[in-house]
Amino acid sequence: MAGTVKDLIREGKVRHFGLSEPGAETIRRAHAVQPVTAVQSEYSLWYRGSETEILPTLEELGIGFVPFSPLGAGFLTGKMDANTRFDSADFRSMVPRFAPEALQANLALVDLIRRVAEAKRATSAQIAVAWLLAQKPWIVPIPGTTKLHRLEENLGATSVELTSGDLRDIDDAAAKIILAGDRLPKAVLELTGR
Repeated sequence: MAGTVKDLIREGKVRHFGLSEPGAETIRRAHAVQPVTAVQSEYSLWYRGSETEILPTLEELGIGFVPFSPLGAGFLTGKMDANTRFDSADFRSMVPRFAPEALQANLALVDLIRRVAEAKRATSAQIAVAWLLAQKPWIVPIPGTTKLHRLEENLGATSVELTSGDLRDIDDAAAKIILAGDRLPKAVLELTGR
């Protein structure tokens, strides 16, 4: 695939090459053929699996990172609780971390974000996005929304200053929280190779 994209770039039909949900070895193989501009994968305070292999690989190779679902499909905004249920047409109804028992366990993370938000006079969504923005300058989260007021709220994260002490406190507190449920259904996770 990287070779085909390289040809398309040479022909002027494509400008940049990105990958979605690749493993570190896939990134390296593709980048050796055609420089990868950006990688898109899930990353948030709720899912930090990218920190082990993906982020170090991207930093080493000079590749940008575009984390999707920075608000955990709405969970990190604090708008859900242990009683939240999803219609069968909602993808979250099939996601293990949104199962009732997992939601209950994962609310500890939402409470942590809410406390930081109160201290910073921000919303929980703004803290979740600001935390990502503070990780590395080449990380550009893409929170999805269909509502203008949510877009404006998310953009407000750029005005939230999280100091190195704030980040350390958040990381220390988050490390003590035992999160429940996989980020995606098992069959979907198997497609990512991770």
